[in-house]
Amino acid sequence: MSKFSIHTLGCGSAKPTVKHQPSCTVVNHRDNLFMVDCGEGAQRSFQFARLKFSRLSHIFLTHLHGDHVLGLPGLLSTLALGGTGGKITVHTFADGERILRQILDFFAKDLSFNLEFDIIEPKDALILETPSLTVRTVKLHHRVPAVGYIFEEKPGLRHIRRDMIDFHQVPVARIRDIKEGADFVKPDGTVVPNALLTTEADKPLSYAHISDTIYMPGLAERIGPVDLMFHETTYLEQHAAEAKARFHSTACQAAMVARDAGAKALLTGHYSSRYKDEDAFRREAMTIFPHVILNREGLVTDITRL
Repeated sequence: MSKFSIHTLGCGSAKPTVKHQPSCTVVNHRDNLFMVDCGEGAQRSFQFARLKFSRLSHIFLTHLHGDHVLGLPGLLSTLALGGTGGKITVHTFADGERILRQILDFFAKDLSFNLEFDIIEPKDALILETPSLTVRTVKLHHRVPAVGYIFEEKPGLRHIRRDMIDFHQVPVARIRDIKEGADFVKPDGTVVPNALLTTEADKPLSYAHISDTIYMPGLAERIGPVDLMFHETTYLEQHAAEAKARFHSTACQAAMVARDAGAKALLTGHYSSRYKDEDAFRREAMTIFPHVILNREGLVTDITRL
């Protein structure tokens, strides 16, 4: 299985607390790091998690509220002070680029790396494709333009059966084709079916990051089946009216989206500071959906083990 894990650096909401950091998540896919949101203190939490700045290449902003973006100027400035090279791409709305460039032009004008902005729109769209992964947006409904992000592995190659490769004396030059599904034709014309030479490829894995949004019954089908879904659980159901008024979701509503999308597991988070017993989010969500992971700073969720 490929390495695919989720590092929670911050899972609090807008009001600061001594218990939680503002929103920040890092997706680790085969040691390539993708950050989703960058609340205050993200760079310190990044180091506590023993993640490598040199592996960070993309930062995805879900929306332009302070608890999701105010850590970004400091993070980029620190990367420059450390002499980070290469390229970092920030995926955000047009207003995000305008605001961040103004801040950086004043506080961190001389960056040591190429900073690029990928301007996204509040709609469903494919925004990034790497050799092993795609990232797409899904439009959310919040007080400002907002999107969620879906990280999906591309189908992998089939696994070679070394005993059969040796038995049929398959040349090394043909291994790649066979991994891609080709049969092997021997010099005498005998065809060895691919199914005898390989086993099934690993199932592609996926992660959905659904940040601040009002409950959207039709959202699940736009996300599609995923292995792990983070969905904000700012409120409990007893405060559903307040959640609706502030364009947020309850733990029950997050569980309904996970259930309807066919997720394997739900990761909670973005907790309102009013709640002291945060296990209540897990208990409430489990009345709707059985596999709920209670989020916290420092948690690493290995998608390959779900």
